[in-house]
Amino acid sequence: MAATALAHEKVWIDRNAIASAEKKYYEYLSKINSAPSQCTLASEISKARQHIKNSLERMDGIAALAASPGAELLDRLSSVEKENEQLRSIIDGLNNLVLDLHERVKSLESGKTSSSTAKPAAAAPAKKAPAVDEDEDDDVDLFGSEDEDEDAAAVALREKRLADYAAKKSKKPVLIAKSNVILDIKPWDDETDMKEMEQQVRKISADGLLLGAAKLVPLAYGIHKLQMSCVIEDDKISVDWLQEEIEKIEDFVQSVDIAAFNKI
Repeated sequence: MAATALAHEKVWIDRNAIASAEKKYYEYLSKINSAPSQCTLASEISKARQHIKNSLERMDGIAALAASPGAELLDRLSSVEKENEQLRSIIDGLNNLVLDLHERVKSLESGKTSSSTAKPAAAAPAKKAPAVDEDEDDDVDLFGSEDEDEDAAAVALREKRLADYAAKKSKKPVLIAKSNVILDIKPWDDETDMKEMEQQVRKISADGLLLGAAKLVPLAYGIHKLQMSCVIEDDKISVDWLQEEIEKIEDFVQSVDIAAFNKI
């Protein structure tokens, strides 16, 4: 079967024709693959030429602008010249105004000097006129009574206003300076009756003194101190006086210290 199949094949007989066909095929493929590269290279060359051409045109435009001033520059120069002309006209007007003012001041000063020299001559005879009737009018007081009435009315009005001000000031509430004091009252030993000591302390009373809350604070070795707060008026009660009054309770109190002192 294999021999009969190979007998009908003509591949080996036409080998040269097949080889030439294969060669042509590969040549065709090589042409197709080389065509895009040639196209891209030509396009790059054309782009470079166009870029060079554009750059040369721009350089020519810059050279032309440098050789001749542009319209914008000319407009600016003309506007600056117009502004200079306006400023010159304004300065000339100000100079003229200053000169006019100078002339007016001179004329006014000359008029004042002439009037000042003329006034003493006219006023000289007027001074001698009252001297004729001095003796006749010594005892005549035409406006004395009215002045006295006005002075009395002014004094009465001033006194009334002062009284009203004093009344208003007295009605205003007076601020009372107060202080919050916390006292540490120490007993002699742990056998001191702290309740009795607190009662003895609370018996102290005075105007401007207000005793507050109290508590026992551990001190040492089972001894407690009595810590008491109070409010005092600074003008009426001093802390030293309060300490002395509490220390007078010698049966219970050993010493009194100030733990805190704050203004209210």
